[in-house]
Amino acid sequence: MEESALMSTQDVQTAKRPVVVVAPDSFKGSLTAIEAADAMRTGILRVWPEAVVRCFPMADGGEGMIDSLISCGGQRRLVQARDARGVEREVLCGVLPMGVVAIESAQIVGIIDALNLSIPVGDRSTLGVGDAIRKAIDDGATRITIGLGGSCTNDGGAGLLVALGLRLLDAEDHDLQPTPGGMAGLARVDASALDPRLKHIDLQVLSDVNSPLTGEAGATAVFGPQKGVTKEQVGVFDARLAHFADCLESAMQQSARDLPGSGAAGGLGFALRMLGATLRPGAEVIADVIGLEAALADATLVITGEGASDRQTVRGKTPFVVSTRARKQGKPVVLLSGYVAPDSLAELGEHFLACLSCVPGPVELAWAMKNAALCVANTTEQIVRLATCSGGIAGSGRASRM
Repeated sequence: MEESALMSTQDVQTAKRPVVVVAPDSFKGSLTAIEAADAMRTGILRVWPEAVVRCFPMADGGEGMIDSLISCGGQRRLVQARDARGVEREVLCGVLPMGVVAIESAQIVGIIDALNLSIPVGDRSTLGVGDAIRKAIDDGATRITIGLGGSCTNDGGAGLLVALGLRLLDAEDHDLQPTPGGMAGLARVDASALDPRLKHIDLQVLSDVNSPLTGEAGATAVFGPQKGVTKEQVGVFDARLAHFADCLESAMQQSARDLPGSGAAGGLGFALRMLGATLRPGAEVIADVIGLEAALADATLVITGEGASDRQTVRGKTPFVVSTRARKQGKPVVLLSGYVAPDSLAELGEHFLACLSCVPGPVELAWAMKNAALCVANTTEQIVRLATCSGGIAGSGRASRM
């Protein structure tokens, strides 16, 4: 093996205290990013009890964003907002230093929420995300950060806008429901009653999605099927979003449907861009906020991961951002995920020293999700054992070649 890709056994043994940085995203549906990081820490300390383990739970705008942002200061706050069914309940927001309010769409219209999924996707809306924004403004916020990701909706952000004063009208000026199904009879929109305070709010959107609103690379075609949009509905719902965009852009005298990120979270990105929001890569922002760069400086090993890794991982998702920053400092990075797509290993291998699934062979999905923490801890232990017994690890960040 290439010596540059390895740290000698003697170095590992004589190092006073190995430093391991763990920076995973959530394992959707089974572990939060905090839980995943804790499981990795457990596995590391089984082999290196003297190690310094620095846990940096990550997110890219989806599930876990609030926890990541407030880990360096801030507090949780519960507010009333409607879920994807339109039922009001308490949802989690975050209040960050300098008065920034953090809203996570996955907390309100999340795709792993069984209640949200209990109705067809054509009947779901993003009203609750608009509720949370309005509540933040009522409480005096002037800066709002909104994480997009992990949503079960496909309404183009119509619900969000209706909660903030927009009206969707049919040919007889009757109000329509802001859902893919409700917009079937859309004739025009009335934006005259949009909350005027929005003009004075700094809206920042965090997302790892660069898709436009509509078309073959848009919200419905790419992400709709995983939310329950059938093959027959894809074209129908996409056409409704295009018509909604026509009406909204005409009413507001601006355009955003083709901008990168407008297709995020079923089109929430489009609605927020129409309100003047700026879109930033979520994992990059969170890495900056939590100080990941500095923590990597003396790291012996870096471990990151997510629920499932494939070619999309290297398109700006959390593990890719962690890898990029670690490799710039010459640190080796291991990817540990619930699932690693076999046809993506070559591409993933260009960015990670090793890519491993934590699932111990053929098991039922329910078992794997229930025992995810154990699986992550056990596989992390093996990573550290292999690093020690094989002569250690070092800094190229790429898998060594025999």
